[in-house]
Amino acid sequence: MTDTSTRRELRPPSGAWLRIMALVYDPFVWMGELAGMRQRRRTLVSGARGSVLEIGAGTGLNVGHYPDGVVELVLAEPEPAMRRRLARRLRQHDRAARIVDASAERLPLPDQSVDTVVSTLVLCTVTDPECALREIARVLRPGGRFLFIEHVRAKSSRLARWQDYLFVAWRGFAGGCCCNRPIGDLIRGCGFDLVADDAVWRGMPRIVHPLIVGRATPDLL
Repeated sequence: MTDTSTRRELRPPSGAWLRIMALVYDPFVWMGELAGMRQRRRTLVSGARGSVLEIGAGTGLNVGHYPDGVVELVLAEPEPAMRRRLARRLRQHDRAARIVDASAERLPLPDQSVDTVVSTLVLCTVTDPECALREIARVLRPGGRFLFIEHVRAKSSRLARWQDYLFVAWRGFAGGCCCNRPIGDLIRGCGFDLVADDAVWRGMPRIVHPLIVGRATPDLL
């Protein structure tokens, strides 16, 4: 089977459930954070430099890991309840950043205006991932980098079938997450040069175990 999210119209999650998700997200992923995701976040964002944009910043689990070399930090998050928790986490870490109400598909930033874009577990939730990737390419300066951790469609045919089977139930529960998207293929298909490794999101349900972790640059040729 192919990515279910490409074969049906995706309705947005309900606003009420997204408000609940903002409250329960951190406890839900807590075990996964302890089992390795926190270290992956730290390693990933340590490579952020210059002017940085994070898409889908959520509750701000990356905020404490950004290095001092970041000149400017812009956090894009479309959900009001998530933005409130994000602002709280910035205060906890005494981190200066600008929070913007924006989806990854419509970034309110000029062309070639940032040096680094960060995405962790975001491209699974956007309605149009190709549009989001084109926006990332648009705002990156020449030589800029896209840093990402995303869960992906399983290479195991058995697990991929379970991802397809549980797609609707999981998406409804997980705030719009499409667990079976072939994110690596989408990044390459949108004209990025990609360097990435496979990983496992331990401490979480098996359908979101497969991860891709890496960096990409837009192919401007």
